[in-house]
Formats: sequence, structure tokens, C-alpha cells
Amino acid sequence: MEKTQITVKPFQREHISIINKTNEPFSIIGRLIPSFNNGKWTYEEELYEHTSYTKFPDDNLEWDDYINKENKIIFLAFIGDEYIGQIRLIKDWNKFCYIENIAVCKDYRKNGVGKTLFATAEQWAIQMSLRGISLEAQDDNLLACKFYIKQGMELGSVDTLKHVFHPNIDKTLYWYKVFPEYKVPVINR
Repeated sequence: MEKTQITVKPFQREHISIINKTNEPFSIIGRLIPSFNNGKWTYEEELYEHTSYTKFPDDNLEWDDYINKENKIIFLAFIGDEYIGQIRLIKDWNKFCYIENIAVCKDYRKNGVGKTLFATAEQWAIQMSLRGISLEAQDDNLLACKFYIKQGMELGSVDTLKHVFHPNIDKTLYWYKVFPEYKVPVINR
């Protein structure tokens, strides 16, 4: 894909019929293996011998809840009139912008669409006087985890029970990007 101008627009009622278009299969190439030592999270990558593909179920939400609201918003990415990506955000109780979903159509992945949407989320969070960005991902979604790391996110915690009944997911990973003005010095215990 040649470099073309990506535009980002707030979600409106006329977008309801296309909102799930970005929910396309994605590659599962490995997993992130976290470790917690001396008060700090580190991780290694484990690549799988064979790539598999998965897809989340389509979202069926009360879409009007995201239109012209102060505590929730969806931003859609377009090239021309073609819808190619989305990021769904809420103001979370802990004064973070929580990313409920970020998705890019498969033909446009690795072309800056996700980075543009993430930057839009940061701008919105700053405008809302939030302290940073957070989200959760599964340990077997290595490509997503690598994207979050590139956006400056840090692993904040790991949950081993959230997906205990899902055979392919071992851990849920919670990622955070604290804005510089809110960074707290780490105290070793």
C-alpha cells in the first residue's frame, strides 16, 4: 500500500452498519511470557512452530452510547471514503483512558493506521485530563503486545484466572502508558 492520507473521524450513527468490518482474522505467531522480579515486569517472546489465525466475535453493543458522550468515544480511520480501522475508548474509574478495542482491516495493517489511532487516543485522553492509557491483551496475541510496546506501553500486571476456561489463553496481560506528568518514581521494596 502506498502512503496515503489517513483521516480519523468520531463514530456516528451512520457508521453502525460498518463498525465490525475491521474484525478480521489476525495471526497468532507466538506468546509473551512475563516474569515479575525485583518489583519489575520483564518478558520473553516464544514463537510458535506454526502460525494460526483467530478472530474475535463481532461486537453488538449499544452504539448510541458512544456518540457525542463525554465518557466514551470511538474513532474511525479512513483512507478516502474507505473505513479501515477503529479505536474504542472509555474514561475509566482510575483516570485512565481504557482502550476497549483497537482493530485495523487486514489489508491496512503495518501501514501506520494503528499508530495513528493510538495517537488519537492519547490526544483524547489528554483533552479529558486523564493520566494515561490502559488496555488488556492475551498472552498469545504476540503481535498486538509488540505493537503496544512500540507505543510506549508497559506491562503492569498479569491475570492467570480471567481466561482459565479458554484452552489457548494462559494469561491476560494489562498494559499501561502513564503520561510523563503523572509518572511516579518506582520505589524498590
